Amino acid sequence: MSAHVIAVDVGTSAVRAALVNADGQVVSSAHVRRASGLGGETFDAHALHSDVVAALAGLDGGPAPSALAIAAHIGTIAVDEALEPVEPGGGWADPRGTAELAALDADTTRELLLASGRPAPTGGALAYLLGLDPRLAARVTAVLSPKDYLVARLTGRVVTDTVDAAYTLASDVRARAWNTSALTRLGLDPALFPVQAEPASVVGELTGDAAAETRLPAGLPVVAGGPDGSVGIGLLLGTREDVIADVAGTTDVVGRLLPSGVAVPGGAMLNPSVLPDRFVAGGATGLTGGAVARWRGLVGSVEEDRLTALAPGADGLTVLPTMTGARFPRWLPGARGAVLGQRPEHDAAHLLRAAQEAATFTVREGLDLLDPTVELPVAFAGGSARSAQVARLRADALDRPLLVSPEPDVTLLGAAALALLGSGAVTDPDVLRTRLVGALREVEPDPARARAYAEVYADWLRARDSVDSLGTATV
Repeated sequence: MSAHVIAVDVGTSAVRAALVNADGQVVSSAHVRRASGLGGETFDAHALHSDVVAALAGLDGGPAPSALAIAAHIGTIAVDEALEPVEPGGGWADPRGTAELAALDADTTRELLLASGRPAPTGGALAYLLGLDPRLAARVTAVLSPKDYLVARLTGRVVTDTVDAAYTLASDVRARAWNTSALTRLGLDPALFPVQAEPASVVGELTGDAAAETRLPAGLPVVAGGPDGSVGIGLLLGTREDVIADVAGTTDVVGRLLPSGVAVPGGAMLNPSVLPDRFVAGGATGLTGGAVARWRGLVGSVEEDRLTALAPGADGLTVLPTMTGARFPRWLPGARGAVLGQRPEHDAAHLLRAAQEAATFTVREGLDLLDPTVELPVAFAGGSARSAQVARLRADALDRPLLVSPEPDVTLLGAAALALLGSGAVTDPDVLRTRLVGALREVEPDPARARAYAEVYADWLRARDSVDSLGTATV
């Protein structure tokens, strides 16, 4: 019988869990919707734990699993010695402590960015601690990512993975260790940061209490896991260096497995790969799919054929999707969205198509930074990969071959891959990619539409830069 593992994907809107076997088959699955704001600023950590327990309990029955792994959105949860959150958890757009981080002197900031592989100071655990109310600080014994918090509640072990550690701004990414000298100079106790482990390594076992709640076997090995986008990228790429991965969700997370000796492009993050001793260059873009979903929620659904029929440029309508600030590759937290060029004949289809184009252009800027030759294809997965018209748009507007994953849920399957690696059931990440994802469908860009989109993209960049220069949102 094939080995089975439990995979969990914690997104901002839902928790998904699945029992997956080593042949890549999903035996059973469960889905629990979360109450979450679009901006990803804060959330209730207790509610998150309850949602994950409910999803795991929904897998009751079936073959006994050999390991469990969690992939989750980035963020910060400060806990006390009983693993109780001292205040609401922060998501990827958590603003707490960012003002204190921005107030650091230039030399300190430069050192932090160099060690952490970041092109710009952003939020995270280090910023959170800098801005923490002293009355709360006395209670904090550890700062955890959402995934770390869940692992701690399931196993009693306080540990993090090397990729989540990179998002704290407190890790020396190349050394895969905490930047203790910088933390000490900032007056922060390095002991607040958990021990780092590789994403596929086993870090604990399911406790008896957790087993009773989840209906899973006590003693089930739990691997370290990682951030959702990074886990999905790890599955899509395996050991391939000749492809860029794009996991499209509320944000697009873009990454390239960095070849040995190749410098990190300016504007890109450097993250540890889910593979030991490897690194990924790229980053999360900020709102892309989330902006499209926002507009779809306001204007209603539109038939796919109606969107496909629109020529490149959506008849002159331009959308800027940066409602919560720009991240990779521009790193402008104050950037805001806009709708430009409206005319009476523009309808819901124009608005949605312009938003889809804007999401694609945002991704293109990052892709062209990672590969200025515009030669590498893009492995495309995530919710948007379910749409044939979006895949066609992406290939044309990116002017790159698109390798569309037949399995859009690569974050969930990526967690399964980490669990299979951690259990020892499979040892080759490329074998796992083939089993879990399958053959990628290639979509070649249409030359004429690619030329048209090149002009639209240039116009979009000029409009975006003009709005940014105003320093205010335009609607």
